[in-house]
Amino acid sequence: MTFKLGLAQTIDQIDEAAQRGMDLLVFPENFMSSPELAEPLDGPFVQHVREEARTHSMWIAFTTFETNPHGQPFNTAVLVDEAGTIQGTYRKCHLYDAHGVFESERNAAGHALCKPIPTPFCTLGMAICYDLRFPEVARHLALAGCNVLIFPAAWHDGPRKLAHWRTLLTARAIENECIVVGACNAGERYVQKSFVFGPLGDELASGQSDELIVCDIDLATVDAARDAMPVFSHRRQDLY
Repeated sequence: MTFKLGLAQTIDQIDEAAQRGMDLLVFPENFMSSPELAEPLDGPFVQHVREEARTHSMWIAFTTFETNPHGQPFNTAVLVDEAGTIQGTYRKCHLYDAHGVFESERNAAGHALCKPIPTPFCTLGMAICYDLRFPEVARHLALAGCNVLIFPAAWHDGPRKLAHWRTLLTARAIENECIVVGACNAGERYVQKSFVFGPLGDELASGQSDELIVCDIDLATVDAARDAMPVFSHRRQDLY
């Protein structure tokens, strides 16, 4: 199975993505710019993206700030299909309280990992930014059947942060023998680089985050990697 993946920043890049034949378009964290704009998932922001997906017959993954009746909004990833139907959501579980940034002051944490989302071209798992530093998240999704993991992110810049971003994405791909997508926000506070890695850690695509990045994905590489090195069946579940 092969499909065409795109990484974008702005809603107006959807037209170009459609012209270039994207099956799945991924937007970064903070696609909705501020928690102060939070809406329910049936609000106008999500509805607009759903309409774009329907108009262009394209699956779209994006983030939004979702209102929370019990407190601060959730930082939520949403996947919609080519008909504009929501096929999956995930509320960010690990909040970035580090290096003088306190995400917990403006967002509430989710309490469940993403469920695997079947698509016509892959089985998808979603996590958000800081979740990448917790390898249990990616392993859980891979064991649940995901062969593609997407990490929309607003990865803060700073000493060695770009190296961390790239290295952790590569590690999650290698250890879980899957496709890993890191779509980073292009804002000036962030590392401004997005990547796609294959199951052997090979870089399939990368670019500055303000570009439309296009990558052809071949899931046969995932099957081949897992057949050659069956780490999942070698796990010592009697020990861990």
